[in-house]
Amino acid sequence: MNEEHKKDANMLLRLQKYLAESGIASRRASEELITAGRVQVNGETATLGMSVDPDTDVILFDGKPVKQEEELITLMLYKPKGVVSTSDDPQGRKTVQEYVKDIPARLYNVGRLDINSEGLLLMTNDGELAHRMTHPKFSVEKTYYAICDGKLLPSEIASLVNGVQLEDGMTAPAKVLHVRPTKTGDTSLLITIHEGKNRQIRRMLEAVGHRTLRLKRERFGPLSLGELKPGETRRLTPDEMRSLRHALGL
Repeated sequence: MNEEHKKDANMLLRLQKYLAESGIASRRASEELITAGRVQVNGETATLGMSVDPDTDVILFDGKPVKQEEELITLMLYKPKGVVSTSDDPQGRKTVQEYVKDIPARLYNVGRLDINSEGLLLMTNDGELAHRMTHPKFSVEKTYYAICDGKLLPSEIASLVNGVQLEDGMTAPAKVLHVRPTKTGDTSLLITIHEGKNRQIRRMLEAVGHRTLRLKRERFGPLSLGELKPGETRRLTPDEMRSLRHALGL
């Protein structure tokens, strides 16, 4: 390969990486957008796996030009119960985008909390950061405060710790701490997992015979929800960003 070709190759980016760095969606979600035919490159529908030159190629998402974000922003949102973790909702329900609409960048949520769950949700336009936070390889721990109905027995706690069988496979070992009875005869606990199965905590508790009454994510890797109230947001501090990036190997 001659020097000119080497230079050209170095300028190319995988399309999904370019979309992620432009604040369109996470890298994984960008792959889904490409597969769905919502991305065009130089007037042609894009295909998964193609590379682009940001300086010369015309890249459109839903017919609108894609430009890379100049400032990378990551903030923490306390997602309230009843809000969906998507950019838009066909049913007209409130989405997490409502809480970041005044930010001068297109932010997207890292992972999801189901509509009946609350707590710490990260919003960012940093595609590489989002990719690592959701990739199983990096095993980011997530800690939840949960209340389940009835009394959680020692044998049931042991099952949660060792892993329970769900329809999509066995869960990895979890940490279960501060198991206490509530005034209503139910059980509160802290549970830490590092997987990202859909509605995982709820399904784990259901597998040992309990219904989840409340679920609140309190920690994501080295980050803590702290004193943030439902619906509030704040940018991560420089120390938090350093800790998060270190935990992700960046």
